[in-house]
Formats: sequence, structure tokens, C-alpha cells
Amino acid sequence: MRLSVRTLALPAAALAAALSLTACQSSSDPDAAPAPTSASPRQTTAATPTTPTTPATPATPATPTTTAPDPAPTTAPATTPATKPPKKTTAPTPADNGGNGDDPAPALTPCTAKNVKVVASKVSRPINHLALTVTNVGDRPCDAVGAPLVGFDQSQAPIRIVEESKPQAVVTLTPGESAYASLILTGEPGGDTHGTTVRTVKVNLTTDSMVTVPAPTGTYVDDGAAVSYWQRELADALQY
Repeated sequence: MRLSVRTLALPAAALAAALSLTACQSSSDPDAAPAPTSASPRQTTAATPTTPTTPATPATPATPTTTAPDPAPTTAPATTPATKPPKKTTAPTPADNGGNGDDPAPALTPCTAKNVKVVASKVSRPINHLALTVTNVGDRPCDAVGAPLVGFDQSQAPIRIVEESKPQAVVTLTPGESAYASLILTGEPGGDTHGTTVRTVKVNLTTDSMVTVPAPTGTYVDDGAAVSYWQRELADALQY
């Protein structure tokens, strides 16, 4: 019985020694594969390419906040008296009979056949001219308005007026003063002028006041006849 137990025990001791030797060889062999470890290897994740960053959109400036005005005062402001609109003024119009247009034409008192005397007389210079003289024989001032409308004998149409002779202002005559107009008897010499000798001169001072005066002896008139505006001086009238 004892023999049997020893026999069995020996193989067991031999087996343990063999396992111990094998373990030592495994740990000292450099070519032996390393023993696996229980820890799991760290997993490496491939780097993902970075997407280019889109530039940030500029921020929209904030809309300024409107602050509501303070509420109107409850007390009504004092009432301001209404201002009267300025009166409309009418621009002055140039006077038709010698006004300069800077000021409104004053009211005129035209000289008429009732308060003046008219004379047609010869002059030495210039030739083919007569001088018309109008004199205030009344007791109040009157105005020698514009130019006289002149005709001869039985003529119906007045002769031409020399517009360039228009004075700067209407000639006003106090009692006893005179104004003058140049009466041009003929036009340019030559041609068919239908001339004739006349005996009377008709002078219209206004549209409804005419004076007829005798013409100097031998007064010859043709279609070129003309008359100037009334002037204060005879020399000024005879320039035309």
C-alpha cells in the first residue's frame, strides 16, 4: 500500500517541476511572443480634415430706438395774435406819355382847347419845318400829354409821330407856360410824295379836344409829314 502512494506522488512532483521550468523558459526567451495583457489597446481615430471656416457675416447695425417725445404739456400755450397778411402791391407800369416806368404815373390833367392857345409858326432852321406852340392860358396847371395828333385841311388820318422824340416825363404847364412840338412838313426829296399846299393845321390835344389853327402862307406838305412829342424847350423839339 505504501508503495502505491509513492509511485503516484512522484509523477505529480515531476509534473510540477516541469511546469515550473517551462514558465522560466518562457519568461527568459527573447523570441517568445509577449504575453497578452488584459488591458484593451487605445483605439486611435483618424483625424478628420478641418472644414474651412466661413467668414462671419458683419452684424447689421442695430436700428436706433426712437424715443417717444415727452407728452405735450397739459397747459395750452398763449395764443399769438394773428398777423395780418401784407397788402398786395401792384408793380408800376410805364407811363404811356413820357413816364420813366420807375414810379406809378401820377394822375394827369390834360391841356384842352378850353385852357390853352395853339400857334403854328415858321422857323428858319431846319427847313421844311413848322413849330407848334401850346400855351396854358387857364388858371390851373395842365399837362401837354404825349404828342399831338395833327392833320391838314380836310385830311382824315393824322400824320406819323416821331417815337424817338418821346420825353422822359410828361410836360406840365403852369399858367402862362408853353410846350413845343416840331412839325415836319415833307419827307425825303424825290419820288411820288403826293405833296400839296395847305391852309389849316388841325391839332388834337386829346382824343376829344381839337384845335384848328391857320397854317403859315405857302405851307407845303407831303406824305412824309410827321410830328414830335411835346417838349419843354423849342430847341429840343426842332432836333427832329
